[in-house]
Amino acid sequence: MPSELTALPILPTAVVGSHPQPGWLIDRDRLTGHVPRARAEDLWRIPAGPQRDEAQDDAAVLAVRDMEGAGIDVVTDGEVRRESYSNHLLGGLDGVDLDNPATIRARGGFTIPVPRIVGPIRRTGEVELGALRHLLTTTDRVAKMTLPGPFTLGQQAVDEHYGDPEALAMAFAEAVNAEARALEAAGAQVIQIDEPWLRNDPAGAERYAVPVINRALEGLSARTVVHLCFGYAAVVPADKPNAYAFLAPLADSTVDEISIEAAQPRLDLGVLADLAPKRVSLGVIDLREGADNTVPTVADRLRAGLRHLPTDRLVASPDCGMKYLTRADARSKLAALAEAAAVVRSELT
Repeated sequence: MPSELTALPILPTAVVGSHPQPGWLIDRDRLTGHVPRARAEDLWRIPAGPQRDEAQDDAAVLAVRDMEGAGIDVVTDGEVRRESYSNHLLGGLDGVDLDNPATIRARGGFTIPVPRIVGPIRRTGEVELGALRHLLTTTDRVAKMTLPGPFTLGQQAVDEHYGDPEALAMAFAEAVNAEARALEAAGAQVIQIDEPWLRNDPAGAERYAVPVINRALEGLSARTVVHLCFGYAAVVPADKPNAYAFLAPLADSTVDEISIEAAQPRLDLGVLADLAPKRVSLGVIDLREGADNTVPTVADRLRAGLRHLPTDRLVASPDCGMKYLTRADARSKLAALAEAAAVVRSELT
């Protein structure tokens, strides 16, 4: 574990990844309820080029200052350069056609455009390194970078080349690993891969999720995290399942930390016992409009987690999907998270 992380307090706070992008950077009305899988150039208010790059740098500074001001220990750049958590990396890979997408049917019955896999997947150059370098000049907090996970990437594409979902996921894993190694070499202290679509195909996850996740994280000495969720509150505002269809097998993976949402789904925390000896980043902020996220409520959610985990294995985080909030709401929720963690931390010392 990198020595820099030993300076984190007991019960550290961390964001999952995204933060609200300013309305002057992205069309937030178009973004609402929309998680692009292929290109979504129409979301940006500024044409691609140096001015957009500068605007994204400015938005990243705002995101970091919001996190720092709220008291968050592990920060990201808010993923402000991305249309979604998954499609940005694909622009740096051979074998992926983003410009002529296919369609798949989502769980809700509607169709969504997704990339087509038309040849061998290979990383052709750096994708997130510029974002990391900028982040490291912006903050002295622990810096986390997030990447889409290989299982999820395979689920979100139409395969016209490999003819086998495990082979496709493993090819994505090799590309993700190349990017992750470059990020570590450039100074990333925490590297997270996002695997929300493990829930879409639990049978497939049982067969090959752990091997492809291990391949994506192979050779890294930075702290590694895998994130799972049930879908953004902005997209899934109703009740969510209170248990993951695929979770416990991740205890056998090489990942250091498992990030799960627990507040909105009111997760049965008994499952935490199955994740030993992993560290767990527990989502304790419900991102639905009007949800109770007062400091006493959030503190109670953390205390509930500590009934199943020792203090050195619990990280306090929100549920995922912060980008769909207003900045004011995001700041308020992150401040409640940090204050609740401080309250519980004081009870432990």
